[in-house]
Amino acid sequence: MEKRVLVTVHGLVQGVGFRMFVERSASRLGLKGWVRNLPNGSVEIDAQGPAGLVDELLNEVRTGPPASKVSSIAVIEQQPDYSRTDFTILM
Repeated sequence: MEKRVLVTVHGLVQGVGFRMFVERSASRLGLKGWVRNLPNGSVEIDAQGPAGLVDELLNEVRTGPPASKVSSIAVIEQQPDYSRTDFTILM
């Protein structure tokens, strides 16, 4: 079953390789979507794919790369977007 989520990650998540970590994890899992920094210091992720793999990404995001410190994440389920072809880092 296809699942799409919009995730906001709070904590020490900018300037620590967090977006690259998410892009690598999502691509390895075969997910589609994007990740970007937000002006308030958080990171936003829009990820889509098989439900179990999206959940696996969410588990990895809760930990993040070694230099990060995730304080909380907010997850909102979205309608799938079947026009997506890959996972990218937005600037």
